[in-house]
Amino acid sequence: MTTTDRARHMRQKPRSFSVIRTAVMDWFIIVLGAAVYALSVSFFTAPNNIAPGGITGLSTLLHYLFYVPIGTTALILNIPLFIWGALKSGFRFIFRTVIASVMVSGFIDLLSLFSLHYDGERIIAALFGGILSGIGLGMVFLRGGSTGGTDIIGRNLHQKYPFLSVGSIILIADAFVIILSSIVYRSLESGLYAIIAIFVSTKLIDAVVFGFSRDNGKLLIIITADPDHMAELLTHDADRGVTILSARGGYSGTPKGVILCATHTRDVYRVKNHISAADPSAFVITANASAISGLGFGS
Repeated sequence: MTTTDRARHMRQKPRSFSVIRTAVMDWFIIVLGAAVYALSVSFFTAPNNIAPGGITGLSTLLHYLFYVPIGTTALILNIPLFIWGALKSGFRFIFRTVIASVMVSGFIDLLSLFSLHYDGERIIAALFGGILSGIGLGMVFLRGGSTGGTDIIGRNLHQKYPFLSVGSIILIADAFVIILSSIVYRSLESGLYAIIAIFVSTKLIDAVVFGFSRDNGKLLIIITADPDHMAELLTHDADRGVTILSARGGYSGTPKGVILCATHTRDVYRVKNHISAADPSAFVITANASAISGLGFGS
């Protein structure tokens, strides 16, 4: 083996180890997320007649009507969706979805065997069911997994009808299950509690996937004729990092500079004061930043 071959071999070993370590961590988090999500169903929502949307919610209703196991029923209902997803998006995409769905179904039925559940205030069941559901699903999504169901429906219908967003399609499907749950349980409150659980779950999914830095700041887009002076002032006086882009006025054709500046919400007023001091005629757009990570922000 030549010196070059040995060097290449030494580089490949750490890379291979890193890939294996990442894969192990991915699956560990997906399995843990599946267990947490299953706990939300078996311990909080299903025993309290709350069916918070999706295939799992539909399976919860079928369990109430026919005493069929929730996990197994969800898996059976997901099979045609798996096939549809594989045909539309490829088997590589569907692989983790199938594995995650099997684990979720298995955990739900396994936990149901212990007959342990919360039997108190239903509002508490809806809140904590939503919290655990959001954390569990967020962990699965964070590592590239999915639990199938309405996710596949939303993805495939969006590909065929781009004017329909994935979120809108999932929302419609969840609304259908919620309305159906009020009919099956003969209780409007069951549907209302399901809405609470879904709302809380959605917020927790965002927090896990995007980090708790979600909505933690603002993006200032500053258009000015003197970008260098503005950038220097913001960097040194306002203590904010900036990025300068070259631009040209669409009407006047005059060269201008566009400065991007990310800042915490609490600092927007202070930064804008520095902008006004540097260029009173600067055009400033303040936009919400869904998630900011990096130096000075949560990662």
